[in-house]
Amino acid sequence: MDIKRIVLFAGLAIVSYLMVLAWNEDYHQPATEQVAQTENASIGAGNGSSDEMVLPESGTEASGEGEFATPETGGLSASNSADTEKLANRYLTVTTDVYELKIDRVGGNLVSSSLLDYDKSLDSKAPLKLLTNTANRTYLLESGLIGQDGPDGRNSAKAPVFSAERSEYTLAEDQDQLQIDLTYTTDSGVVITKRYELNRDSYQIDVRYLIDNQSDNAWTSNFTGKIVRDQSPDPTAQASMGVRAYLGLVVSTPEDPYEKYDFENLSEERLNKQVTGGWLAFLQHYFLTAWVPEPEQPAQFQTTQRGDLYVMGFVYPATTVAPGETAEVGATAYVGPKIIERLESLAPNLDRTVDFGWLFFISLPLFYILKWFHEVVGNWGVSIILLTVLVKAVFFHLSATSYRSMAKMRAVAPQLNRLKELYGDDRQRMSQEMMALYKREKINPLGGCLPILVQMPVFISLYWVLFESVQLRHAPFFLWINDLSQMDPYFILPILMGASMFIQMHLNPTPPDPMQAKLMKAMPLVFTVFFLWFPAGLVLYWLTNNILSITQQWYITRKIEAETAGKKY
Repeated sequence: MDIKRIVLFAGLAIVSYLMVLAWNEDYHQPATEQVAQTENASIGAGNGSSDEMVLPESGTEASGEGEFATPETGGLSASNSADTEKLANRYLTVTTDVYELKIDRVGGNLVSSSLLDYDKSLDSKAPLKLLTNTANRTYLLESGLIGQDGPDGRNSAKAPVFSAERSEYTLAEDQDQLQIDLTYTTDSGVVITKRYELNRDSYQIDVRYLIDNQSDNAWTSNFTGKIVRDQSPDPTAQASMGVRAYLGLVVSTPEDPYEKYDFENLSEERLNKQVTGGWLAFLQHYFLTAWVPEPEQPAQFQTTQRGDLYVMGFVYPATTVAPGETAEVGATAYVGPKIIERLESLAPNLDRTVDFGWLFFISLPLFYILKWFHEVVGNWGVSIILLTVLVKAVFFHLSATSYRSMAKMRAVAPQLNRLKELYGDDRQRMSQEMMALYKREKINPLGGCLPILVQMPVFISLYWVLFESVQLRHAPFFLWINDLSQMDPYFILPILMGASMFIQMHLNPTPPDPMQAKLMKAMPLVFTVFFLWFPAGLVLYWLTNNILSITQQWYITRKIEAETAGKKY
C-alpha cells in the first residue's frame, strides 16, 4: 500500500511550499545602493530635466511648466548670509500621541517621522523611524504647488521658506486635533498657508494649501504630492524562511486596484496615467506611506527619478485663483503601520496592502478570530493556542473519523502481517486481500491523510497572518519567546514539536512496507529541522495541534482496542 507514503508526502508538501516561497517575486529585490545625503542638503532639489513631469493640462513634458519637483536651488544654504536668519529653527517638531514629526520650513515637507508605539527593534526601545533623511537613508513625504505660478515649481528661483508661530507643536491631552500652519507670501503678494492637520490616535495626515490672492493678477498652480525614497533596504524587514515582504510602490486605480512597481520597474519605465478615485503607496514590511488624492479629483499619477532617488506621486489639474479671491486644495497622507481597519476606512482597497497571500479568504477570518482572542486574554501566544483549539473543534469529527480508521488499522495489524507472510511475493493478491479486510472491518485507508490535508491551508494561512500582521511584530509570549513572528531563539518549541510528533507517530499503525515504516519514523526529525526556522507562533500552533491530536487519538485508540480485544482474525 502507498497510503503512508501519501501521508508523508502531504506533510512534507506543507514545508516544501514555504521553502518555495523564498523564491517568489517579492523576494527578488534589486541590489542596494546607499545614497549619500546630509540633512542640510537640498530636500527637494531636482536634477535637471530628468525630474520634469507632465502637468495634466499640458499633455507633454515641457521645461519650466512640466515640473514635478521643487526648484533646483530649493535647498537654501546656511552659508548664504542673506538666508541665515531665515534658516533659524529650520525644522519644526510636531508631537502627537502616535507621532514625532519633523517638518522642514524650506518647502514645508515632512522629513522625519518617529512612530511612538513601535520600537525600532527588539534590542532598541527607541521609536521606529519611518520617514528619515540621513547620510545612509532618504525617505520623504513631499507636497507643493508647481506649475505656472507655483512657488515650488521650476519657475521659482528658490524653494519657499515658510514661517511658523513656533518651532514645537504638541497635541495636548485635552485636544483631539492638532493644526500646524506654515505661511509664505510670494513676491506678487499671494499669501499661501500650508496646513497640516493631525488627529489623536490616527496616522492620517491632512495636507491643505490655503491660497489668498491679494495680488492684481490671476494666480495659477498645480498641487502635487510625492513620496521620495532611495533604494536602501527595508530597515523593518524580518525574513522568515527566506521570504521577505514586498518593498516597492503600489498604485490603485478603479481599473486595476492593486498594481506593483518594484525598483527595477521604476528604473525601466515611468508611470504616467490619469486616475480618479485611486491612491499610491510605498510598502515595506509592516509599514507604508501613502498619498490619497481627493476621491472626485482627477490626478496625474507619475513616477520619475531625481538622481539616485525615486519620486512617486501625483499632480492635480491647475487651480486658478482670481485677484481678491481664495481657494483651498490638498490631499490626505498616511504614514504608519499596516492596520487593516485604519486603511480600509481611508480608501478603497488600501487594506490590501496587508497581503495575506492567495489564501486570504482563510487568513482574514483567522486574523480576526486571533485578534478577538487577544482582546479577551491580552497575549498573542495564548490567542494562538485558543485559535488552535477552535480550529481543532471545527474539524473534531473529521479527525475522529480518521483516528478511528487508524486505530482499527492498528488493531488488525497482526492480520496484515499474516497477509504479508502469505502473499508477500504476490503484490496484486496481497493488495486484494488487504482491501477485502479493510472493507470487512469498515476501515478507510485514506482516512489518515485527511487531518494533514485539512491542516495544510490553515497552516499556510496562519503563516501569512503571522508574517504580515504588524500587531504580532515583537509580540511576546512567555519566558524566552519575545517575538512570535520570528523563530524561537533557543529552538525549544521546535524540539517540543518534534517530540510530540514522535509520540503521535507511535500511536499510528506501523506500515507493512519496511521502507515506508522507516520514512514515517524519520518524519519527526525532518519536521523538527524545518520548523527550527519557522516563526515561533506557527510552531506554537503546530505543537498545540499535536498535543490535542495526541489526546484525541489516544482516547479513540484505547476505545477501539477495547472493542476489538476479544475479536478473532
